[in-house]
Amino acid sequence: MLVWRRWIFPILMLVVCGAIAAALVKLAFFPDEAQAATVVPGGEVTAPTVAVERGAVTDELTIDGTVARDDAITVRSGVDATITSVAVGQGQAVTAGQVLFTVKANEWPNTVTNIVAPEAGDVTSFELVAGQSVSIGGEVAKISPARFHLMGTIEPVLLYRLVGAPTEAQVTIQGGPAPFTCTGLKVQVSEDGTTSVVCAVPGDQQVFAGLKASLAVRVGSADDALLIPTTAVKGGAGTGVVWVDVDGTAEQRTVKLGVTDGTVVQVTEGLAEGDVVRQFVPGQTSGDEPVCYDDGAGGQYCEPAGMSW
Repeated sequence: MLVWRRWIFPILMLVVCGAIAAALVKLAFFPDEAQAATVVPGGEVTAPTVAVERGAVTDELTIDGTVARDDAITVRSGVDATITSVAVGQGQAVTAGQVLFTVKANEWPNTVTNIVAPEAGDVTSFELVAGQSVSIGGEVAKISPARFHLMGTIEPVLLYRLVGAPTEAQVTIQGGPAPFTCTGLKVQVSEDGTTSVVCAVPGDQQVFAGLKASLAVRVGSADDALLIPTTAVKGGAGTGVVWVDVDGTAEQRTVKLGVTDGTVVQVTEGLAEGDVVRQFVPGQTSGDEPVCYDDGAGGQYCEPAGMSW
């Protein structure tokens, strides 16, 4: 046993340590001559494309609006006269043709004239008394008519889609009467640049100022139309530019456009069914979905929506 401890175990330990040291020297100073395979990138970034297809499209704008009373009507005196009698008071509801007050002309032959309400409504400004003088053209009263309209604010860019729009729209009031048609649809722009759509509420509909409503404007529709995504078009008001994929090369082309629903747009001239166009205008992406490319290795590489390249 003493021989093992003094001679054999130490010798074995030296042999093992020598083998380890030799292996380390080999790895450090004498590597294998076999060269690792060179990795050559094979991925290719390809812009997403879509084919021109046929389908139906309807351009209908849904606008949030509010019911409001029409502007007050100003009643003016037609002569220089003196009021002889007053028949109504401020805040009173009147009918069309109802006498408001009576005047006597100041000049010969001192004709007596009844001043009547031009239409039904509520008297909102009226502070006349008997014996008061009124001048020709002077404002003598205001009547808030029993007429209502619906107004909805829109983004100015939507004015392009409203070109050639019909003069009617469908109105829906939550908790109110059945949907009805408003007339005289028009666009108005205020002094501060606010753009609104306005239409008249029919007189047979019972509404109240301040009610919230939804206004559906059906601008147009097309069946069996050539359609592409709106994201593929630069422009959009009647004409635009698309990038047609020809043998892997993007060819810029001007097209004429028709009806759009905000997602797809009708192409009336410049493309044919089956043509392949870039899904997004170069330099832009749109929408909530990421844009994905073939990574050249059987997978995909995706960029977040809204990424520019």
